[in-house]
Formats: sequence, structure tokens, C-alpha cells
Amino acid sequence: MIMRNGQQLLLPAKPLFIWGSLLAALLLNMAASMGGGGRLAWVPDLLALVLVFWTVHQPLRIGIGAAFVFGLCVDVDRGGLLGAHALAYATLSFLAITIHRRLLWFSVPSQAAQVLPLFAAAQLIELVVQLMGGGTFPGSSMFLAPLIQSLLWPVVSVMLLLPQRRAPDPDADRPL
Repeated sequence: MIMRNGQQLLLPAKPLFIWGSLLAALLLNMAASMGGGGRLAWVPDLLALVLVFWTVHQPLRIGIGAAFVFGLCVDVDRGGLLGAHALAYATLSFLAITIHRRLLWFSVPSQAAQVLPLFAAAQLIELVVQLMGGGTFPGSSMFLAPLIQSLLWPVVSVMLLLPQRRAPDPDADRPL
């Protein structure tokens, strides 16, 4: 793959780190839903954020099946309609796989603007499924969550790519 000027060559991502970060995001989502009597509508979905990140950066390791399983775990944790988050995460993963090659050519802030519609679509899918299942509308503050998730994209991107960054090599004979 041709790299942009100034882009650093990364080490391969370790599968244990990928799955560990996904499990940590799932546990953070579970902790957020326990505190304060349930999940607030505007709270960002960290699992969706980490899931999109790894789907974009490692589409052969993290795909639609993993997204569906994590969605079922969130559905079981929330005690809501089984399959609402699973469908939203699977769709989110599909959309992320669709744009992953194009997305990697942009800078991280530009990527944040590009993933905003993906997070909004997943939020809309969750809302439609919950309303069809007889749920109530959580309020207009729920539309803040995709915006907060896209604002967190650069932070998550730096944190999850940090273990893959190479130390600067002072050897003048090897430019990589």
C-alpha cells in the first residue's frame, strides 16, 4: 500500500490486544449502564467506537460476525429487545468495512467527520428497532451520542494505535 508523506509505518496489531480492547470497551459500556439507573441517551457507545476502529484497521480479523456477537452481549446486558444492538452493530461493521480503504487515506480529524454518519445510522437503527418493539422515544438528547463518538475518534485512534508505533530508528541506512 502506498503511504502518505509523514505517515509512520506501524507494527502488526496483536490479536490479543484487539480482542482485549473490545472486551474492555464492552465492560466500560456495562459499567456505564449500571451507574445512575440505566444508560443515559447522550452517553457515547464506546464499544461501537472501538468496533468501528478495529473494523476499519483490521477488517479481516474483526468483522460483521464479531459485531453481531458483541451486539448480543450488549442486548443481554441492557435487558432490552434481543437483537437491537446486534443489528445496529452488524450494520455499523458492514458500513465500516465498506469505507475502510477510503477512510485510511484521510487524516484522523477528517476520519472523525467521515464516521459520524455511520454512528448516526447505528443510533437510528437502534431507535427504530426499539420503537417497533414497543419502547418509548428516549428524547432528542440521544442524537448527541454519535456526535460525541465522532469527537472521541481521534483520542481512540491515538490510544489504540500506540502499541503498534515503531520506535524511531536512528540508522541512516534503513529509512523504514
